[in-house]
Amino acid sequence: MGFKIRKTTVQSVWMMWEKAFALLSHFRGAHKSHFGICTVMLKKHRGQPIICQDATVINQGEWVGELHLDNGSILKLIQSEGSDRAALQTARMLRKSMQQINEAFESQSEFRQVKALLGITLLHRGLTHGLGFEQQNIKSGFFERITTIYLRLLLSAMHPEGRQRISRRTEQLVPMLLIHSRASLKNRFSPGQNYSG
Repeated sequence: MGFKIRKTTVQSVWMMWEKAFALLSHFRGAHKSHFGICTVMLKKHRGQPIICQDATVINQGEWVGELHLDNGSILKLIQSEGSDRAALQTARMLRKSMQQINEAFESQSEFRQVKALLGITLLHRGLTHGLGFEQQNIKSGFFERITTIYLRLLLSAMHPEGRQRISRRTEQLVPMLLIHSRASLKNRFSPGQNYSG
């Protein structure tokens, strides 16, 4: 009982942090759009060029869409449905969100200059398989270490097994950069495309 109360408290505190971070993010990007369970924040790429598998090159100063999941909605699903059913429902909602994002890339003026959709996650195995994201390692350094700590804390707060899962799979829980270039997003999620694999 005590563990459950502590877990709920950690989750509540974490979601307060998420809301505060969302408010601060208004100053980091030029435009933010919501697509179901996802949010895309448009911003200029900072750092080294990113070379995608389809030869798209994202240079410093070029526009990208930064992908974020609605962790509050996912947490509610986990609490009400359990982790297994929540994972299945999240996958379906993610696929629908990606279709909506592709439509925005194709039709909305704000997305006209965006070269790629980028996200960072520990759960890259499921996302790359189900949604076709290309994955790249994050260059080792301060940002990589801080991102690892942040995402592991998030997983500990969100997942029912919390720290036990992290301790069992530490070597696998490393953050990866997920990428859909403009072309790969269109090829994957335009109407009539095969979404499997």
